[in-house]
This record gives sequence, C-alpha cells and structure tokens, in this order.
Amino acid sequence: MYLQFVKMVQFTLLVKADGRRREFNFRKLKVPDEELFNVNVCNDRGDRILFSMQKKEDAWRIIPGQLPQWILQNENNLDEGIKKEMVNWQDLPTTH
Repeated sequence: MYLQFVKMVQFTLLVKADGRRREFNFRKLKVPDEELFNVNVCNDRGDRILFSMQKKEDAWRIIPGQLPQWILQNENNLDEGIKKEMVNWQDLPTTH
C-alpha cells in the first residue's frame, strides 16, 4: 500500500508593527507552480485582515491589495520570518 502525505504548513509569527506586537498567522497553500501563503492578522479593533504572500525571486512578497501601511512596512520582516520557519519544515518526510 502506498500512502502520500501532504504537509500542512501552518505557523504564527509575532512581529512588532505599528507600535504593538502582532500575531501573524500563516498557512501555506498547495498551488501548482507557485509558492503561496495566506496570512491573517488582527487590527486594533480586533478585525481580522487577510492577505497573501507569494515567493518571487527568492523573496516572499505581499500580493498587492488595500492593506494598512503597518503591514506593508513589515514585508521584509515577514519575508525573513517565513524563511526562518520554512527551515523547520524542509526535513519532514512527505511520503511513506
């Protein structure tokens, strides 16, 4: 019997943005020929803001949309956080 396991990559990063520590939640999507994360974070009122990040030229970039400036200003911090976290997921087996 052959089983194939698909890794569900999910993690949280704490990033200081707009004078506060904010919890950014990441979920990697399985999209053919693309590397993509869905990201969500709460604003000061507790509303959840949803956006995506895509890997382009070895860097994770926010897909343009109407987002608060404090998210856009932290694109490099989010990129670094994703790269550090993905090291933990690379060595996990995908098939058995």
